[in-house]
Amino acid sequence: MDHSRVPVLEALQEFRRRGDIAYGPPGHKQGRGADPRVAEIVGMDVFRSDVLSLNGLDDRRQSQGVLSQAQELMADAVGADRAFFSTCGSSLSVKTAMLAVAGPGEKLLLSRNAHKTVMAAVIVNGVEPIWVHPEFDTERHLAHPPEADDVRRRLREHPDAKGMLLITPTDWGTCADIRAVARVCHDYDVPLIVDEAWGAAFPFHPGLPAWGMDAEADLVVTSVHKMGGAVEQSSVFHLQYDRVSPEVLKQREDLLGTTSASSLVYATLDGWRRQMVEHGHELLDEALHRAERVRAAAAELPGLRPMGQEVVDEGLAASYDPLKIVIDVRELGVSGMQATEWLRVHRHVDLGGSDSCRVSASITHADDDETEKVLVDALRALVEGADSIERQPPVHLPEPSALEPEQAMLPREAFFAEADHVPAERAAGRIAAEMISPYPPGVPVIAPGEVITDAVLDYLRSGVAHGVLIPDAADPSLRTLRVVHC
Repeated sequence: MDHSRVPVLEALQEFRRRGDIAYGPPGHKQGRGADPRVAEIVGMDVFRSDVLSLNGLDDRRQSQGVLSQAQELMADAVGADRAFFSTCGSSLSVKTAMLAVAGPGEKLLLSRNAHKTVMAAVIVNGVEPIWVHPEFDTERHLAHPPEADDVRRRLREHPDAKGMLLITPTDWGTCADIRAVARVCHDYDVPLIVDEAWGAAFPFHPGLPAWGMDAEADLVVTSVHKMGGAVEQSSVFHLQYDRVSPEVLKQREDLLGTTSASSLVYATLDGWRRQMVEHGHELLDEALHRAERVRAAAAELPGLRPMGQEVVDEGLAASYDPLKIVIDVRELGVSGMQATEWLRVHRHVDLGGSDSCRVSASITHADDDETEKVLVDALRALVEGADSIERQPPVHLPEPSALEPEQAMLPREAFFAEADHVPAERAAGRIAAEMISPYPPGVPVIAPGEVITDAVLDYLRSGVAHGVLIPDAADPSLRTLRVVHC
């Protein structure tokens, strides 16, 4: 296929060349009605590029097939049979993928270290989750993806499960053995969905972890905005084999997705695919070398412990994403949240993630010598300034077993059940009616339907006292919890 073509961008360019005057949405009419004060900040081209797909980029009959051509090029670029663009981020794409495999009341295997998006899908879709618990790293207090043997055991216990959703890489860059998990799923003739939100660049360089389509997954969801070159909310479904019907997937996406898809998302997805096909290897090669230099520089700084190949050598993960710079900061006497806040205030450096133990920074093809220097200098300044950071009460990290609570009700039933708000001191033993997810990274510690324990409460409440944000709880202070009425 001709990957110099960019059908969406070409249609947008032609729309501008024709000088069409639209008498439908968007109401700003390609910027003519935009507030100049807004355009001064975001740029008039944002508005000029905001065009309807039908009766704009294409006619109402889709006679040029602008979007379908772009999707065919994307599928060819990454080795998929089919690709579908989504303009609502992978939060919606994951919900759609799950619903394409398992309907209300049906069973689906899920990694328990999944983002709150997956839990939201369980509630909205009404599937029965069969949790596959991750490999827990006690030293790092970190969950790595589950292994193929864990998946096989759960499928043996639940042969009526409709498939498996695997999250890899994790927010901290550790990766599953996708091929091994896929072969287990296929032995039971069920599909493997991979939430590979952080892995959009994987198809374009051999130095990156295995790409889901190459590793025999059936359906892979990527967030191109995370590590690629498209705007926020840019997501793609990639599909192969015949275990997931493309017709069903498209219908489920129509059910959940927007009818006002963003041309900005489509155009930047299209352009990013061309960039990666034409220049991806060299751009990512440079990014990989840059990330390795940053990791090496961090390792030389006292109190910083960057994570890398050792998690693979220790058998905790199949691989790791070298573009994720994950650094344990506990030896500085501060938490990752405190380190992140200090860097933002004192160095104007915004990191990608943090928790009680670590910080993370993503290196992409967009970084250059200047951003590399800024990050290394900021980490050096953090080490030098750590003693000035006010000490907070410690987070009481639980044993791994405490993070595998009993599921007493289905999440959907508990979420929509009659609920009480009880003081935290009286919540142990009750069934949660809400998600409680420290953010970032946003993995629920308590899910609806799970039995609340003293150990989990101690962990969460000590986290709040330390400064952990829990935005999805009814009471973010966790003085009270929402529990199923009894």
